[in-house]
Amino acid sequence: MFSALFNSFESGMIYAIMALGVYLTFRILDFPDMTVEGSFVTGASVAAIMIVNGFSPAMATFCAMVAGFIAGTITGFLHTKGKINPLLAGILMMIALYSINLRIMGASNIPLLSQTTIITNIQDAWAGTGLDNMLNGLLTIVGLGDSLPKTWAILIVMLIVALIIQAGMSAFLKTEIGLALRATGDNEAMVKSFSAHTGNMKILGLAIGNALVAFSGSLVAQYNGFSDIGMGIGIIVIGLASVIIGEALFGSKTIARATLAVIGGAIIYRIVVTLALRVEFLETGDVKLITALIVVGALVIPKITDKQKEKSRKKRRLKEIQMRHGGTLSKGGEGYASVKSDL
Repeated sequence: MFSALFNSFESGMIYAIMALGVYLTFRILDFPDMTVEGSFVTGASVAAIMIVNGFSPAMATFCAMVAGFIAGTITGFLHTKGKINPLLAGILMMIALYSINLRIMGASNIPLLSQTTIITNIQDAWAGTGLDNMLNGLLTIVGLGDSLPKTWAILIVMLIVALIIQAGMSAFLKTEIGLALRATGDNEAMVKSFSAHTGNMKILGLAIGNALVAFSGSLVAQYNGFSDIGMGIGIIVIGLASVIIGEALFGSKTIARATLAVIGGAIIYRIVVTLALRVEFLETGDVKLITALIVVGALVIPKITDKQKEKSRKKRRLKEIQMRHGGTLSKGGEGYASVKSDL
């Protein structure tokens, strides 16, 4: 069990970067960007083909981010300059990227198990620190010695990377450009009234969001040991699940809190899926169904609880008012109706 949860934390850290990109487009810009299903694979395919052809993993990963940035920029241009509906613009780009990704890879799958990747570089550099023995020793002390992880490198390094991106995004969204980006998503008409160019803000936001998604895709490909043309299917739902779960559990009152919540949501999502797959009647092919149910639950449950809380608050308030009137308010009277309408 511990080994499965540990792997969930590892993959959750990598997918959290993708979720931050989805958060930027869906929450900040209020743009239903379907491009991410294609740009995620674009990042994986660019990184994989470059690594196979002898480029350094760092260069391959950087180029994957650039490819995602370009894909997001094109979606932005389709919407702002071509006046295409936001959802349709994303779908068109997603469809186009399917063929582009096949062209990039030259096949539907590229194996990386025998290649040097960022993941193997991290593991090799980490091996000399001796931290694995120390951390595994602590697990042995607490009684988890039977399921020790091979290395802590990926978990810790990806946690640091995700937190750096989260801090950078939080700082960026507080700058003048970041505030304009947030304002564009909140009230585009108001921003236009101040002569600000909302089109450029949308293009910038979509470009950055898809760059993060492609970066995550490149890391996932190197983590899993392959790039596959179908690995992006349903990725938008995973990103939304991470955002919704994070906001429901940790709140989103400030930008810093909301972006941290997205990282937490990505980890919790992976853990829930891992635990769900341990149920006997569920299979690996049910992951998409589990994801859909998680999103439905994350959307519906908070609304139900909020409604119950509001009912309880109104009942308490009504009792307080009745006590002030000496209990003279009858349920069918005019006074009762007027007081209840003011609650």
